[in-house]
Amino acid sequence: MYYKIKTLLIPAVFFLCCWKAATHPQIRSAEWLLGTWEHRPAPGKSIYETWTRSGDTVLWGKSYMLKEKDTLVFETVKLVQNEGRLLYIATVQRQNNGAPVSFVSKKISDTELVFENPEHDFPQKIRYMRIGADSLVAEISGTKNGTERKQSFPMKRMH
Repeated sequence: MYYKIKTLLIPAVFFLCCWKAATHPQIRSAEWLLGTWEHRPAPGKSIYETWTRSGDTVLWGKSYMLKEKDTLVFETVKLVQNEGRLLYIATVQRQNNGAPVSFVSKKISDTELVFENPEHDFPQKIRYMRIGADSLVAEISGTKNGTERKQSFPMKRMH
């Protein structure tokens, strides 16, 4: 009896694991973002971005700076799998009256994530490029006041 249950259980578990991974492939491709990343724009100044998982279809991100014992949050992001695509939903303090802004995935791979919203004032494009296991470059770009702009944020993995 034990042998029969075991021979049925192993394929069932394998099937469920494979089905679960295949059900949400885009969010799985973005899991390399998980952890805390540090960007140093100037000596003695650090900006952090932390990504965590929430269930099978959501990653949460937060950009912040530490000032003495305070955490100053600039932006929160919800990366959510929705109908076969990823949405990058950003809420930036003191922008858009606190309302979230959505960007739709245009490219998803194990080394690059690209999201766009051509209707947004700036940026219209958000890009994450994985450089290695411990480094990435986040980039925002688009047109602002009729001028093409791009800002890059090289980051190192903290943990």
